[in-house]
Amino acid sequence: MADVILTETHGRVRVITLNRPEAKNSVNSELGLALVAAIEELDGDDGLTAGVLTGAGGGFSAGMDLKAFAKEGPPKGFNTFLQEGSKKPLIAAVEGFALAGGLEIALSCDLIVAAKGVKMGIPEVNKGLFAAGGGLFRLPNRVPYGVAMEMALTSDPILAEEAKEWGLVSRLAEPGKAAEVALALAERIAENAPLGVAASKQIIRETRGMTEADAWAMQGPLLGKVFTSEDAKEGPRAFAEKRAPKWTGR
Repeated sequence: MADVILTETHGRVRVITLNRPEAKNSVNSELGLALVAAIEELDGDDGLTAGVLTGAGGGFSAGMDLKAFAKEGPPKGFNTFLQEGSKKPLIAAVEGFALAGGLEIALSCDLIVAAKGVKMGIPEVNKGLFAAGGGLFRLPNRVPYGVAMEMALTSDPILAEEAKEWGLVSRLAEPGKAAEVALALAERIAENAPLGVAASKQIIRETRGMTEADAWAMQGPLLGKVFTSEDAKEGPRAFAEKRAPKWTGR
């Protein structure tokens, strides 16, 4: 049996591929646990700054494997990823479709690159369920209230071009090129200091809806960690010496 997760490394970027194309990359326990392990490897490697998450076979993911769910219940590991995501920036590269839990996987990422014509939606209500993987509260943070409500209640998807207009999609790609565009974006991110990048992501995500006073307090511990790091010394040194910095993530 083929590995349900494939990984490859491009410099300081790890590309993670959901590899169940025969099941539209839907998530069963095997894939859920493998995805969590792949994210742990990304976060635990000082040589990596960012990740790209994509799907094999021309589609991103159709979400939870309903056949497996009917037999075994919710897939192991899936909620762990949906709730915790990654510490390092993670870009979803979406081809074909990102539906139900598939869109919720993309919403767990920090940026979404989608090919033109991709369908994105949360159709769980037409299966007797609801989007319980974070979609119902994350989606309204990425698109207007009315758009999110209509998607949730009608089960109808929107196209990537519409998603780009609403800000859900960061960049559009030609069909078949989403992973290439996402990798280029991740490599641009990876030119920067890893600790500063990870802290920037954390602050933006965690301070949504906070008062400024609470945001300053949340930022405080990260300030000490990043500004006293080896990379904080390397950046100014490289600038003074007119060379590219050599980041260590420490």
